[in-house]
Amino acid sequence: MTQEQWDAVDGYYSGLLVGPDAALDAALEASDAAGLPQIAVSANQGKLLHLIARVRGAGRILEIGTLGGYSTIWLARALPADGRLITLEYEAKHAEVARANIARAGLADRVDVLVGAALDTLPTLEGPFDLVFIDADKPNNPDYFRAALGLCRPGSVIVVDNVVRGGRVADPSSTDPSVVGSRALAELMAAEPTVDATMLQTVGAKGYDGFALALVTG
Repeated sequence: MTQEQWDAVDGYYSGLLVGPDAALDAALEASDAAGLPQIAVSANQGKLLHLIARVRGAGRILEIGTLGGYSTIWLARALPADGRLITLEYEAKHAEVARANIARAGLADRVDVLVGAALDTLPTLEGPFDLVFIDADKPNNPDYFRAALGLCRPGSVIVVDNVVRGGRVADPSSTDPSVVGSRALAELMAAEPTVDATMLQTVGAKGYDGFALALVTG
């Protein structure tokens, strides 16, 4: 399998099941124009997050790592009219772009973009959240997960992106901080008695990576 094939399959499925979307397309274009890194979730991954939120019936969502707001839009669209999404972004420039993208999508009334280091902001938040999506700096994933767990309740769902690191997560000798963080997250999830979790490998437009899915049980 090659990246070209992965792109073709992603394009085929997104064409059938996602289709063109003016607000989402504009969010990506505005993010590119502002020079943001091209690391947003793919269209199919965004749709998956949206469906997870709907299946969970999420009324309150927490996102750690906003970037340009692409995944934020997907998640916020799953909320009921009185729902709320709080998204945390370290970079003020990214937050500015995200706010404009979210407003363009007609979702500014249900999304709060908070700027600053997430580990400083998380202790100021009040839970519980029904769904947490973590897609920020990978070395801090274990700390983000611990903080998110404290803001959840039984039945809440936590999703963590980019946990496979191109397969390098299986190398115990790796000193890459993102790999070390991903391995520490997996070990934390395995040892935590109040969650039931799995991690899946994925291929697609974003290459070879994967995500973790945890259900809070206690």
